[in-house]
Amino acid sequence: MTGTTGTLVLAGTPIGDVADAPPRLAAELETADVVAAEDTRRLRRLTQALGIHTTGRVVSYFEGNESARTPELVEALVNGARVLLVTDAGMPSVSDPGYRLVAAAVEKDIKVTAVPGPSAVLTALALSALPVDRFCFEGFLPRKAGERLGKLREVADERRTMVFFEAPHRLDDTLAAMAEVFGADRRAAVCRELTKTYEEVKRGPLGELASWAAEGVRGEITVVVEGATDSGNEGLDAEELVRRVQVREEAGERRKEAIAAVAAEAGLPKREVFDAVVAAKNAARNGPAEGKGPA
Repeated sequence: MTGTTGTLVLAGTPIGDVADAPPRLAAELETADVVAAEDTRRLRRLTQALGIHTTGRVVSYFEGNESARTPELVEALVNGARVLLVTDAGMPSVSDPGYRLVAAAVEKDIKVTAVPGPSAVLTALALSALPVDRFCFEGFLPRKAGERLGKLREVADERRTMVFFEAPHRLDDTLAAMAEVFGADRRAAVCRELTKTYEEVKRGPLGELASWAAEGVRGEITVVVEGATDSGNEGLDAEELVRRVQVREEAGERRKEAIAAVAAEAGLPKREVFDAVVAAKNAARNGPAEGKGPA
């Protein structure tokens, strides 16, 4: 270490194929004063695959100890250390530990740089065959069904292509929720095991993908979904408006808020949606009017 302030290096690691490791990664791993790794065991397997050895101190840096470990790493940086941050796969800070350390380092005027590397987000986006001129990354959706539906409704009108991460055992429920909120015909791609032996990209409408996923899917999953278009809410009839309100109510929203949200989605006055809900409620209560049944 020197007497000057150190440097924080964020390094991308392979998302599957070790041969994708950036050339600079090996050099940084061998020379860093401190290597902060999301999983030290996976780091050891990576260095073995690269045929190298770390010479600096290796510490764990994951979601469970990120807050407590950050001050220790910042102190090392202030004292002149070169600290290398790596996660299990891809770039640190992108749905992985790193943001807190970067923010804390910048606050201390410590230099932060990066070794660019593989990214599941960009790889899936490129392979999806969906528009890539504008996109947004939404990370992992909430695990609970109601919260997941709520989050999807927040982005229902997003026009940019959206990228999500998802656990394999929740993929079928997530795709079904997406089909419900975005529409079964919305185009999407499920990218599985990117750059690995059993890489697979399944493309199609959300409804079809949800049916496919119901049979069970394994591996690391990235989902890419087409953005909304102007025509998505045109021509909604009263029955569809009522259905959307009911979906929101079943997810825990109060009727007033559900009506307001559906009206905003459809670009209609709240009164129009309210009248449709009331009419449907009265029809369900009263049944077919007398003399209107089959002859």
